Amino acid sequence: LKVIAIDEQLRVIYEDSVHFDKDLPEFKTQGGVYIHSDRLTVTSPVLMWVKALDMILAKMKSSGFNFSQIRALSGAGQQHGSVYWKKGSIQILGNASSDLPLHQSLKGCFSVSNSPIWMDSSTGSQCRALEKAVGGAQHLASVTGSRAYERFTGNQIAKIYSQNPEVYKETERISLVSSFAASLFLGTYAPIDYSDGSGMNLLQIWEKAWSKPCLDACAPGLEERLGCPVPSHSILGPISPYYSQRYGFSPDCKIVAFTGDNPASLAGMRLQEGDIAISLGTSDTLFLWIQEPTPALEGHILCNPVDSQTYMALLCFKNGSLMREKIRDDCASGSWDEFSKALSSTVAGNSGNLGFYFDVMEITPEAVGIHRFNRDNQKVVSSFPKQVEIRALIEGQFMAKRIHAEKLGYKVCK
Repeated sequence: LKVIAIDEQLRVIYEDSVHFDKDLPEFKTQGGVYIHSDRLTVTSPVLMWVKALDMILAKMKSSGFNFSQIRALSGAGQQHGSVYWKKGSIQILGNASSDLPLHQSLKGCFSVSNSPIWMDSSTGSQCRALEKAVGGAQHLASVTGSRAYERFTGNQIAKIYSQNPEVYKETERISLVSSFAASLFLGTYAPIDYSDGSGMNLLQIWEKAWSKPCLDACAPGLEERLGCPVPSHSILGPISPYYSQRYGFSPDCKIVAFTGDNPASLAGMRLQEGDIAISLGTSDTLFLWIQEPTPALEGHILCNPVDSQTYMALLCFKNGSLMREKIRDDCASGSWDEFSKALSSTVAGNSGNLGFYFDVMEITPEAVGIHRFNRDNQKVVSSFPKQVEIRALIEGQFMAKRIHAEKLGYKVCK
């Protein structure tokens, strides 16, 4: 959990973090999560998130941070995680005693104590059922922006309902991680914003309303448990009195809707129409501002957090930096300097030599293995010369990103 405070000139005046494994060892997480015995189910303890918030605010208070100066507060949460509030929790949330840390007041408020998160891949049967119920994967993508994905919240809700109907019956509200965090500050249930809500397989991205066929396919009475979605920049209301009394926040401090981490990245990088951003991580992530999206079976279309009338496209490529590091080790003695020199020594276009490198099963497209082609479009099985291999990898990765972005409606401006 990270906090950052900025002034009106966008200068950073405070930042800090809480590390779940190290700072909250009593929850016994690894990487902030529990990986269950089936290796498919991955969850995080809800109370760990609440206790982390208590901890980070206490650190700020002990450092002498002046909470009364804060005019507005917003945030971002990991996409696709979900939190399940037990019946009656809204009263406990709204009347929490400022004498107690929040996690003590809320310890009995969650019908599901361990939240399913973005790493979970245990809902394959629910995904197939949802796609079948609405007329196929492409139709689901055309309505909600994505085909059914195992980590998406609708499928997670469907699993909880089918396996634990009593737990679902006891749940009065379902939040995303982002709207859950906003609820803690608001002192009442915060609505889900359009942008993070687009990662649920439940929101009609064109109408910005829940899709009744999708809701009905997942669980009964779901619309009332989700509440009405709102634009990502909505002012939800003033901060809960709990924070004024315990930490000295101004009662006039406004809570702005929280959103998902990916939409927040688009906003934070100040992308505009025609811009494209690429995160070169373990997985490569590509996101872009888009006016007229064409949802497909690969990639995701989300509502734009900055402008509710436009969209953002998101593509994830699993074979990112780990593949580049593998070729670096094989072809450049493990040195990025040698890798860069080899890349510079070859011409753009690589004299017609091209490669697609998938060490593990790729997400976009669903493929595995190394596929090399020479200038005559003949498949080359063995290898390229080292410097040709390096350029083939880099050009192949970036050509794939462009091709898939264009499939989603991105137009390369001349």
